[in-house]
Amino acid sequence: MAFDPIRKLAEAGNAVDMLTEEQKAAFSKLTEHEVEVLTSVQAKLAVVSAEVEGQDINLVRIG
Repeated sequence: MAFDPIRKLAEAGNAVDMLTEEQKAAFSKLTEHEVEVLTSVQAKLAVVSAEVEGQDINLVRIG
């Protein structure tokens, strides 16, 4: 079976069904190594996501 970057990204928990056709076309050209890097980064972000996602920021522009 040929490598399918979109399937691998979906298996890693990425919402590939929300991608545009153009984005899917770009992601479908990723190498196995590139997909491994993306999923590695995703896993590292997931570890700290509770620390980051729990933050709220309000920006006020004056003038």
